Amino acid sequence: MSPESYVQEKTAASGSSFYYAFLFLSKDKRAAISAFYAFCREVDDVVDEVSDPSVAAQKLAWWEKEVQAAFAGQDLAQRHPVLRALMPYAPTYGITAAHLQAVIQGCQMDLQQNRYLDFPALEKYCDLVAGVVGEVAARIFSYSNPRTMAYAYKLGLAFQLTNIIRDVGEDAARGRIYLPVNDLQQFAVPVSEINNRVYSERFKALMQFQAQRAHQLYDEALALLPPEDFRAQKPGLMMAAIYRDLLREIERDGFQVLQQRTSLTPLRKLWLAWKVQALGRI
Repeated sequence: MSPESYVQEKTAASGSSFYYAFLFLSKDKRAAISAFYAFCREVDDVVDEVSDPSVAAQKLAWWEKEVQAAFAGQDLAQRHPVLRALMPYAPTYGITAAHLQAVIQGCQMDLQQNRYLDFPALEKYCDLVAGVVGEVAARIFSYSNPRTMAYAYKLGLAFQLTNIIRDVGEDAARGRIYLPVNDLQQFAVPVSEINNRVYSERFKALMQFQAQRAHQLYDEALALLPPEDFRAQKPGLMMAAIYRDLLREIERDGFQVLQQRTSLTPLRKLWLAWKVQALGRI
C-alpha cells in the first residue's frame, strides 16, 4: 500500500467529521490535510489503544524520533507512511517539526496527567492537541491575514471542548476526566459519580456549563476570522458547522454522555458541509 493510500484509508476509516470537509478541497490540499490528520490519529491511538503506559510512552518517544528524522531529511523512504505522505507538502504549507512535536507532547500529557485543576490548566493541554492542529489546518487551507491564525487556534479549542463533552463516559473508562476539578466542585459532582455513570441534574448543569464555554469559543473564533480569508477557510467552517451541530445534538439529548456517544449521520455531516460550501454560512 502506498503512503497516499494509507493516509486516505486511515482518514476515511476514522469516521471523523473532518473527512467531510476534506472532500471539498483541491487535490494537493486534500492530500496534505489527510496526511496530517492521519499523523494525529496515529499518535492519539497510541494513548487510547495501548494499555501499558510505559509501552505507550516508548511508542510516543519513537514518534518523536521519526519526526526529527523526517524533517532532518534522513532516508524518508524508511519513515512511517504518514510522514512519507506528509513531508512533500510540509514546505509548501509551512508545516514544521515543532507542529508535529506539539501534538506528540499533548498525547504525552495524557500519560502523565488525567485531571486538570481549572480551565486555564486544561486549555494548555488543548493548545497542544487541538490549537496547533487548527493552526496547521488553516495553513493548508491558505490565508492572507495573520489574524486567521488566532481564529484557527481558538476554533481548535472549541472542537476539543466538544470532544471532551461528547466523550466524558469513554474517557472516564480510560481513567481520564478532563472536566476541570473546580467545575466539578462548583456543581457538586464527585469523580465517583462520573466513574460510576451516575446521571443527575447536577451533572446536567455541569455539562451545560461546559457547553456554554464551548459555544463562547465558537463565537469568539468566528468573530476573529478576517472577511478576506472566509472563502479559503471554508473547510474549517464546515468542521465548525458539523461540530457545533453535534454539540447542540448533545444538548438536545440532555447530555446523556455517560452511557452513550452521540454522533451525527454521514448524510447529515455531508449536508452541513455542503451548506457552508454552497451558501457560505454555518
